[in-house]
Amino acid sequence: MWRRLSRVFRSFIGFFISVAENPELILEQNIRDMNDQVPRMNESIAMVKANVSLLEKEESKYKADLSELTAKVKAAIQANRDDLAGRFATQLEQVRSALARNQGQLSTARMAYEKAQSVKKAFLMEKERKTRDAMNAIRDHRRAQWQRKVADAMEQFEVTGISQTHDEMIRKIEEQTAVNEARMEMALDNVDHQRVKIEEEAEQIRANELVKQFKVEMGLVSPEPSAPVEKTIGGKEGQKVS
Repeated sequence: MWRRLSRVFRSFIGFFISVAENPELILEQNIRDMNDQVPRMNESIAMVKANVSLLEKEESKYKADLSELTAKVKAAIQANRDDLAGRFATQLEQVRSALARNQGQLSTARMAYEKAQSVKKAFLMEKERKTRDAMNAIRDHRRAQWQRKVADAMEQFEVTGISQTHDEMIRKIEEQTAVNEARMEMALDNVDHQRVKIEEEAEQIRANELVKQFKVEMGLVSPEPSAPVEKTIGGKEGQKVS
């Protein structure tokens, strides 16, 4: 009993493994995974770009402060205010140090942004290539599956039995056609063609007379004169009036 249950469990496990290892499903999942990475990559690149923009703004501010403090130092010296000039000079040195540190960070951030752009470009090219290869492989896999089904169907196709039924049906149709043609010939032979023809001609003559009567009534043609009637004397037949 345990062996039988073990075989059943192994068969179920094998079935699920075969389904899970379906090449088409795995390739489709790979395509989805690559497409999902694009938004995350864009988000990371956007963060790097934001850092560059922030450092550029800081650089502009430090440069403006540097120009302002330099002007203040010169103005204090001209006014013989060395004490103020000293304080402004100290602030100026701090701003110069901050500007130098900012420019170093900005250079690093710009390099990181350019590298991120290059990585994205390379990733998109690789994604496009792998997607194209995966789609071609999926089409080949589907075509192979279809060919396998066709091969299975052809192997089960019984040409002899179908040909026998085909010939038998054609023979039956030919026999029925021959019988119907013979019945038609016999039916036509039984028709009195001469009588039918005479009836058709009589009907045509009657139709012509009716048309002629309508024309006379409508005044389109003159009525034909009737034949003269011979008078007899004393009502005796055969004696003409002199």
